Amino acid sequence: MISKTRADPPAPGGSGTVPAAERDDEMAAATGKSGRATRIPLWANPRIGLTVVLIALVVLFTALRPAFLNTRLTLVPMQADISVYAVAGLAQLSVLSLGHMNMAVGRMAAMSAFAAGLAHDRLGTPLIVDLLIGMAAGALLGALAGLLIARTGVNSFVVTLALDFALVGLVSLLYSRFTNGVAFPRLPAGMSDLRYSTMADYCAGNLCGPPIPLVVPVALAAALAVGLLFRWSRLGREILMTGANGKAAQLSGIPVRARVIQAHALSGLLAGLGGFLLAANGGAFSASIGDQFLLPSFLAPVLGGTLLAGGAVSVLGTMLGATITQVIYKGLNLLQFPIDQLKLYIGLVLLVALSLDRLRHVVAERRGVRP
Repeated sequence: MISKTRADPPAPGGSGTVPAAERDDEMAAATGKSGRATRIPLWANPRIGLTVVLIALVVLFTALRPAFLNTRLTLVPMQADISVYAVAGLAQLSVLSLGHMNMAVGRMAAMSAFAAGLAHDRLGTPLIVDLLIGMAAGALLGALAGLLIARTGVNSFVVTLALDFALVGLVSLLYSRFTNGVAFPRLPAGMSDLRYSTMADYCAGNLCGPPIPLVVPVALAAALAVGLLFRWSRLGREILMTGANGKAAQLSGIPVRARVIQAHALSGLLAGLGGFLLAANGGAFSASIGDQFLLPSFLAPVLGGTLLAGGAVSVLGTMLGATITQVIYKGLNLLQFPIDQLKLYIGLVLLVALSLDRLRHVVAERRGVRP
């Protein structure tokens, strides 16, 4: 899986990019320092730091509550939750690559789940078709947001926030119209397996799979696809170049407006996938899907090393960030923190984690290391 992908700035007036090594040499000539770079030490790698934090949290919560390692009570549900919020993080990562934000990621998930639920309720479509319809609905909403941003030049925060408010009302109206305000009564065949079954329930002779929920491979496949997109495809590299320097990207012949629309469409598509997985975990296509997506969708990629300014993404870091967030939530929940205190402590722990990560970046920059 791709850990971190960073765009090298395009050469104005050309179609190629400036290799990182050449840029380092130019910087070295200007500063008198050695630009060939310094190999990144382990302490400067954000993924290593997140892994250490994750291990420490697991050890701490296990020591305080041994039930933290109980497979059915804790580990299986937590893996399912991690899968959902990791996909939500990937949806946000897709637009963070441009330096944009998607404030409507939760509502896109809700609309996608509604489209999937309506298709099955009225047409009796199978599970895979429902999933594709939901993802298509999310992609269309994302493309709409990207089109408005590209055509008007209005900040992505404003456009997607306005879209979020519009979709709040629309989702409520649609559920009132088609289901009398309740969840869809019927679920596609196989959706209950996504909710309750694990790989351990499927055996070949005496050999059974591990206790991993069936939604986990879906999230891993999404992460792999996004990682490959940003690492190896021309589209992904051009989106990152647009995020790094939009004007330079345009001068290099990159269709900047199209890349903005495509990145937002990808964000909507992944939000739709996250909404479907959340519906599978909860056992219903309901209007409340996606209500809790916004904060975790930012925390996962930002904790993982994705830049808010655009131009760099970290898919592996996003997966680790989502895992840490859910480990903290589950651990504090097992310690029986009241819900209001639970949110407070999660916020404080994550604030400390972000502060420590920023401190690590500052130390790395002062030592001439590029994390």
